[in-house]
Amino acid sequence: MNRTRIIQGLQDRVVTLALTIVVMFVVCSLIWPSKFPTFDNISLVLLNLSIESIVAVGMMLLLISGMFDLSVGSVVAFAGSITAYLMYYYGMYTPVAILVGLGLSAVIGLVNGLLVAKVGINPLIQTLAMMGIVRGLALMIAGAGIQNLPADFNTIGQTKILGIQSPVWFMLIIVAVFSILVARTVFFRQFYYIGGNEKAANLSGIRVDRVKIIGFVLISSLAGIAGILLASRLGAALATSGRGMELRVITAVILGGASLLGGQGKIIGALLGTLFMGLVSNIMILARVSGYWQEIILGLILIGAVAIDILLKKRAGTTPKKYVQQATSVASPKQVQA
Repeated sequence: MNRTRIIQGLQDRVVTLALTIVVMFVVCSLIWPSKFPTFDNISLVLLNLSIESIVAVGMMLLLISGMFDLSVGSVVAFAGSITAYLMYYYGMYTPVAILVGLGLSAVIGLVNGLLVAKVGINPLIQTLAMMGIVRGLALMIAGAGIQNLPADFNTIGQTKILGIQSPVWFMLIIVAVFSILVARTVFFRQFYYIGGNEKAANLSGIRVDRVKIIGFVLISSLAGIAGILLASRLGAALATSGRGMELRVITAVILGGASLLGGQGKIIGALLGTLFMGLVSNIMILARVSGYWQEIILGLILIGAVAIDILLKKRAGTTPKKYVQQATSVASPKQVQA
């Protein structure tokens, strides 16, 4: 019985990724004992991955439902830019400017969701187009960058609690909240049903279009939070923020247990995936790997993550759809209906 549980645990991508991270930590601590396992280095790693982890939570939700969003990096830049612009040029109070930035970020997600769910545009095409549109808006608003932001705004991203900068705490809170929501609420379980078998989910009474739209609104809102935190942490809004973030986030989420086919994944996997990517980047810096090679290695990790996902599906002889069909077979439509 214990052996069976161990084997089942090792087949869980979250468990295997967690074990991989532990092994990486131990090995790197032995190789660089005075540099890697220090509080300053680990806190810096967490700070650097905090922004992408917040976005990864939303990406995990979308991938669970069988969709993704390529515009999140641009939304990160846009949210920080519009918030800074309102404070710097119009003297808008910080809380009001933040609410406007978050509201406009949510509107971007709403547009994506409506066009994907109601009009039927492919998520790849829609979010790729939105990526260019929003990036252009960020460039128009921020130009070369907006600096000298209000002190109360900068405090949000620069305050330290227990020696750790506030974006890390925001990340942990968001991961914890969404982990609970996905695990314990009926509404968020619908993402699994939709990702597993959209037609069956629709027939069981789930309002598929509404769930899709909310998913896009959530990921854009989380990208907005990440963008505002990034601008606050840097004390400046840059239109180039978030470039390439969408691919790094997708890589991290797939490593964390999501599937491009939909129907599976855990929120904690999003955090572990970004942590793995952050540790890889940190290790390459400590090993003095060229920046050009770093991009190549991260690209290879993306290819490897997708390949592993496909191979695991073939080896298991099943797809996420079958898992969800098995789950829905023991649940009545009323149990999964919003």
